[in-house]
Amino acid sequence: MTQEKIMELLNQLRTGEIQELYVDNADFYDVRKVLVEQEDFKHFQGIAQRNGHVIYKYLEIPRS
Repeated sequence: MTQEKIMELLNQLRTGEIQELYVDNADFYDVRKVLVEQEDFKHFQGIAQRNGHVIYKYLEIPRS
């Protein structure tokens, strides 16, 4: 997955265009690298799934 595509998906999550973002385990590290550089990083919540997949949600109140 390209950095541009990841940014597009994260922005859709931010704006509420999508409610959650499913990330396959093969793309996890690429997404994580872009995600941790975001100013609002703490608003993203990753929920681990089986086989290393993750579902990300955007929270209005940042996690602690």
